[in-house]
Amino acid sequence: MEGSHMEFLVVFCYSMLFAFVTASYGNSPIVSFDEGYAPLFGDSNLVIHRDGKSVHLSLDERTGSGFVSHDLYLHGYFSASIKLPADYTAGVVVAFYMSNGDMFQNNHDEIDFEFLGNIRGKNWRIQTNVYGNGSTNIGREERYGLWFDPSDDFHQYSIAWTDSQIIFYVDNVPIREVTRTESMGGDFPSKPMTLYATIWDASDWATNGGKYRVNYKYAPYVAKFSDLVLHGCAVDPIELVAKCENDEKGIASGVTPAQRIKMENFRKKHMTYSYCYDRIRYKSPPSECVINSQEAERLRKFDPVTFGSGRHHGKRHRHTRGSQTEAASSF
Repeated sequence: MEGSHMEFLVVFCYSMLFAFVTASYGNSPIVSFDEGYAPLFGDSNLVIHRDGKSVHLSLDERTGSGFVSHDLYLHGYFSASIKLPADYTAGVVVAFYMSNGDMFQNNHDEIDFEFLGNIRGKNWRIQTNVYGNGSTNIGREERYGLWFDPSDDFHQYSIAWTDSQIIFYVDNVPIREVTRTESMGGDFPSKPMTLYATIWDASDWATNGGKYRVNYKYAPYVAKFSDLVLHGCAVDPIELVAKCENDEKGIASGVTPAQRIKMENFRKKHMTYSYCYDRIRYKSPPSECVINSQEAERLRKFDPVTFGSGRHHGKRHRHTRGSQTEAASSF
């Protein structure tokens, strides 16, 4: 791909999508499954319901399952309401993420929402992650608890991606903001990506570093998806030509002051891990990290080994990836 072509594509999509700085994500159009997606793997473990706007993904001893968007997108707002499996879910990972690993195998980009299962009586955890240009050697994970049980009902999980910023939302509350810096270089996702949703067996690492594995006595594990939103700049996969329309609008830029207060409160109460404060992995924080002294102190109290001296040399975080047919996302 020629650099000038890609640069033009970025500028064109950016100008189309962000002509309107403020917008309501609630007005983003919901697409039917067939209109926006196709099955990825899992055969009968993927069930499209009669309304055509909801889909169930299940994991059993035979296989997991997943679906993928028809189109590639360069920037946009992407969302789904998800209800996670209940009871014993150790080793199970549900992922809602963007990737272009099938097109750029050695320098892929990725934006991840990952839901990590747990033993009975322990809550699901959410993990977010960002990769650009194949920068998998620098994990940018953050992990959180939630203020609700995500297996009780549907909750909305959303990604807003622009040329300069990525924002993760839970029920329209921003929980993480990744701002592009000059020092990140190509580590910020900048190439067109496809949207994926998967459920799979990650027993080797997902729960207490693999101590607790998937127990198929509790299968099938069913993740339910509805209210699917694909609101972005679609890109032709062959010509890499943008298909944005002139009336494309509705992607907000940035976090409002009121939203920032909510985000800071969420992170104060619910964030349990951030790569920026991990003294075991990084002697000095990666250059894009903005260190918040209150966050640092709270995490240090939560886990003094990881976020304190950094002298422990036990198990480290690891990045794991299945094939596209067993698919999935990282960590």
